[in-house]
Amino acid sequence: MTTSRAARLATPVLTLSALVALTGCSFTSHNVSCSGNQCTATLTGEGSEASILGTSLAFAGTQDGRATLSVGGAEVSCATGESVTAGPLSLTCTSVEDDRVELTASLG
Repeated sequence: MTTSRAARLATPVLTLSALVALTGCSFTSHNVSCSGNQCTATLTGEGSEASILGTSLAFAGTQDGRATLSVGGAEVSCATGESVTAGPLSLTCTSVEDDRVELTASLG
């Protein structure tokens, strides 16, 4: 492959990468939905896991209306409406039930 042909093939890829970087990202996967630097997640059942904004998160269960979460090796808990910081994530528990937690996560 010649250098000029390789450059022509790389240009659309670089342009697409720049466009994604400028507009943020958006995706949905099983129990996680992200747009830009914010995600919502629903974890159901003790031990359920998700990867959110590059950070591993696991649901360890609920007790007395508080969800316990393992976030990148640290353990935190929150009740409905509470916000906590865990590693690089700011988490808000939007709903805590016996075997389920819904949360919003953002960086910083």
